[in-house]
Amino acid sequence: MEMKDYQRQVLEYFQKAGIVLTPLEVKNLEIADFGLRNLREEALNLVVYENNAHYCAKEMVLLPNQTCPEHRHPPVKGRKGKLETFRCRYGKVYLYVEGDKSSAIQATVPEGKEDFYTAREEHILYPGDQFTISPNVLHWFQAGPKGAVISEFSTTSDDASDIFSDPSVQRV
Repeated sequence: MEMKDYQRQVLEYFQKAGIVLTPLEVKNLEIADFGLRNLREEALNLVVYENNAHYCAKEMVLLPNQTCPEHRHPPVKGRKGKLETFRCRYGKVYLYVEGDKSSAIQATVPEGKEDFYTAREEHILYPGDQFTISPNVLHWFQAGPKGAVISEFSTTSDDASDIFSDPSVQRV
């Protein structure tokens, strides 16, 4: 699939969720493939509204069954690490955090990546549901079969400091 077609598809999800983006936000749409070259399965598509010394606000799109790889937000420059709240705006989100393991999970771990998806406390978010992830807690998330749009509200975001379970992930 051509990148322009991929971007168009991502932007359609913002429309489905009723989220209006400015032309500059559309231009700054980030397609994070994490250096995995596996866009359809492991990626994250996002627009950052604000990221300053106090807080961050983002909109994220996951295409159907797309997964954001397991990671954590460690302490950085004397801060505890990012505290983030996810609010589902469209679709269904399977969110997994460290903690009590669910007996069975509904998401599908990317084939051959089982060692890099260890958080198993399952939280399923539908439109209007939200969940707050504490700093330095391993987590990963996946869209349901219709895709998902997620608003993120957090303390300052420093993506380059995120620690991923899969050592082949590159996040700049």
